[in-house]
Amino acid sequence: MKLYYSPGACSLSPHIALHEAGIAFEPVLASTKSHKLQDGTDYYGINPLGYVPMLELDDGTRLREGPAILQYIADLAPLKNLAPANGTLQRYRLQEWLTFIGTEIHKGFSPLFNPAMPEEAKKISRERLATRYTWLDKELEGKEFLMGEHFSVADGYLFTVTNWAKLQSVDLAPYPHVQAWHARVGARPAVQSAMKAEGLLK
Repeated sequence: MKLYYSPGACSLSPHIALHEAGIAFEPVLASTKSHKLQDGTDYYGINPLGYVPMLELDDGTRLREGPAILQYIADLAPLKNLAPANGTLQRYRLQEWLTFIGTEIHKGFSPLFNPAMPEEAKKISRERLATRYTWLDKELEGKEFLMGEHFSVADGYLFTVTNWAKLQSVDLAPYPHVQAWHARVGARPAVQSAMKAEGLLK
């Protein structure tokens, strides 16, 4: 199994999930800037969309899109409790979280990474993210993790995109529950291992 990733990008999320699941895999660095692999291979030839993450299974089947990859990884290791069982209401709660993170937080940060985006547009994006983090802060009050007392793949995804806050001048100081949750997730051994593997921690 191969995980195509770029350091610190949203592909950190399945990287974390694979470490949490204890699944052996080959990390393949795919630059989001040059769109080439380390050996010079054109990444567009592997993933025509050009972005990460992408998971390639041992039979050559390829899975794109983080939320789909995360659930696939979780289902490979059911005893790790990274996702509730398929068909349960709790599984749909997980999908609800993954969708919210993808469309409201992940995509909320996207304009901030675009150098062509006017500062006024970036200001609007930061204001919108503030409303989402205000809501998230209330949701995390009294909870260890997004789904309650158990870490799930949704936590890894939210952790990954929330890591971009400092880089993009999104102030998390008003959200104590988000900050406490972020520290809790960041201290997990699997999260530390994935971040070290990507060169994000020494």
